[in-house]
Amino acid sequence: MNKKLNILVTGCGGDIGQSVGKILSKYKYAKNVYGIDISDKNAAQFIFDIFDIGPKVSDENYVKDIETYVLKNEIDIIIPVSEHELRFYTDNYKDVPVIGGAEVLMANHFSRIIGFNKTSTTLFLKENKLPNPILYTSSSKDIIFPIIAKPNTGAGSSNIFVVDNYEEFTFLANKNQDFIFQELLDGKEGEYTCCAYRTKNGDIRNIIFKRELTSGGYSGYGEVIEDQRIDALLIEMAELLNLEGSINIQLRIHNEKPVVFEINPRFSSTILFRDLLGFRDLEWSIQEFLGEEISNYTKPKAGKCFYKGYNEYIT
Repeated sequence: MNKKLNILVTGCGGDIGQSVGKILSKYKYAKNVYGIDISDKNAAQFIFDIFDIGPKVSDENYVKDIETYVLKNEIDIIIPVSEHELRFYTDNYKDVPVIGGAEVLMANHFSRIIGFNKTSTTLFLKENKLPNPILYTSSSKDIIFPIIAKPNTGAGSSNIFVVDNYEEFTFLANKNQDFIFQELLDGKEGEYTCCAYRTKNGDIRNIIFKRELTSGGYSGYGEVIEDQRIDALLIEMAELLNLEGSINIQLRIHNEKPVVFEINPRFSSTILFRDLLGFRDLEWSIQEFLGEEISNYTKPKAGKCFYKGYNEYIT
């Protein structure tokens, strides 16, 4: 590999963006790592080679402004990590976007269509006869409480409610038109966050963590586990999605089966932990962009753990 890449990470100020920046800073593939965000009130400016304020995805001239930045800095790859940006590309481009000559690096369009809508995710699972949580609507009568209420779009643990009765159900259904209501999955065995990576040639790699969330909704602790049931499910889902790239899948063990309740079709908050453990989905994505054979992967041993830490910066 001779060419060094100028790589742009957009929406880089959050947890995922900063993790991506830390990974890219050690890669031999990067010439310069650029980061832009709508605010400089974050630590990204200490992580990226070049940090700038960028446009909001809601701005009318968003694409034009990104194109101008790409051309000025001779960017080769754009890596969007903000979900708002990824949704924008999903809604406005069916093929892989190329802006100013730079390819936008993300999972394939179908995976994003299914993953960015929780109703679509549940129906996808049901149609393919995979374990899925029961989905209730505002007209449902035979509801088995408690159930979960949450926004149909968006990720994270905010605005998620456990609903115990019809009164609460009716109130939330009337107040939040975008909410979906799902069966409350058994949590006795904990919650699992998994990453599946499928190459353009159809090779599939995955890693499975049993995790605990922080109060901010991030994975604060996780342990690598081996579970043939989950492993088989991840492989089947990657094939059914015709996945190209990396997605994050969240699930619980319910009635002795792994049941998926969310697909995040993007690089996720565990990306840095994965990289440290040898699951280098960001590097593999860049290698495929370059037309190279992706590096080898040896699954980490079950029991390996990660812990979320923090850095402080003073100016």
